[in-house]
Amino acid sequence: MKKQIIIALTLAICSFSFAQKKELKAVEKAIKGTNYSEAKAALAQAEALLDAMDEKTKDKYYYLKAQAFYSGGAGSLKDYDIALESLSNVQSLYTNEITELKQGMTNALLTKGNKAYEGKDFSKASKYFEKAYGVSKKDTVYLYYAAATAVNVQEFDRALKFYEELKKVGYTGITTEYCAIDVTTQKEEIFPNKQMRDISIKTKTHKDPFEKNTDSKKPEIVKNVALIYVSQGNNEKAIEAMKDARAETPDDVNLLLTEANIYFKMGNTEKFKSLLEEATKMDPKNPELQYNLGVISADSGEDAQARAYYEKAIELDPNYINAYINLSALILGKEESIIKEMNGLGTSAADDRRYEELREERQAIYRKAVPYLSKALSIDPESISAAKTLMNIYSILGETDKYKEMKEVVEALEASAN
Repeated sequence: MKKQIIIALTLAICSFSFAQKKELKAVEKAIKGTNYSEAKAALAQAEALLDAMDEKTKDKYYYLKAQAFYSGGAGSLKDYDIALESLSNVQSLYTNEITELKQGMTNALLTKGNKAYEGKDFSKASKYFEKAYGVSKKDTVYLYYAAATAVNVQEFDRALKFYEELKKVGYTGITTEYCAIDVTTQKEEIFPNKQMRDISIKTKTHKDPFEKNTDSKKPEIVKNVALIYVSQGNNEKAIEAMKDARAETPDDVNLLLTEANIYFKMGNTEKFKSLLEEATKMDPKNPELQYNLGVISADSGEDAQARAYYEKAIELDPNYINAYINLSALILGKEESIIKEMNGLGTSAADDRRYEELREERQAIYRKAVPYLSKALSIDPESISAAKTLMNIYSILGETDKYKEMKEVVEALEASAN
């Protein structure tokens, strides 16, 4: 009786093993015929036998499952997740095959990501690049692509996650470029790799080979992290991120300006001004920096300092129109106290004399503003704000001909705007 039981069990085990192999062969056949839906159906049947499979058979099952869901590159992003999870369950076999499969997966994802990018579907492109990084963690550049494309469509939470991961792994994006001088054009040429460069040197189409490193992406990454934190209202983390970036490249005036703008968005105009002053020392010939310092000074009531900054901006760029307009605004701002005093005067003879004095002071202010507004209008003939202000000034000064001329300019600009 015992013999019969042992024989019966042996037969059952053999039958079970045969069923496993039969289902997996069906999966293999379907994959070879690129019939991936059929392969998935066969895998579903084989899954019921999974617990009874030995390690070697399980490795085969998981490897085939990865192939089926990868579907020769046609799988969805969710299918790629299933494929990668299956590969992680393979214990010892298929080492070379898995490497080859992962390379195929990476290439397919990058192809789809580039296509989406070229079609300006940055959200989809970002997801493909993210998945490519998931397949090949050593290729951190894919995660950088995922972050950059996520920023393009303001998917800031995703981008922040990627950027923080890039910081964590120490990604810099620095690569070595292999260069040489083209003998015919005498211009520098960058080659895809060292081998191609060396061949060109040997064939004498190029000369003077050299290498150079690309710029680090770290400052850009930290800057974007800071700007994302600013957009989220997390100013403390933004400032912390900017300090990291500036420590990395202390001579980068753009990073300094980014930090200054963060303080400006936070409402800390004093720190903003301080950083702008630091930036002018790093880039003394930048008219925009001088102009912005003028704006801050004017807002703080420091008119003399504001005037000096505006004049410096004009010295650096004689066509800096906003500096001319703001200089005229500084001058015209002085009329407010004059008008207030004029309106408070009575009807006595002394008040009448004072009124005339104030009227002359007011007109003198207008005359001082005219050259700046005229210059602004000559730089930009379509500056309706400059034209309107000039028109009103000529009206108050009683310069009828100039008033009529400017009135025609204003009417023409308004008509073209409508």
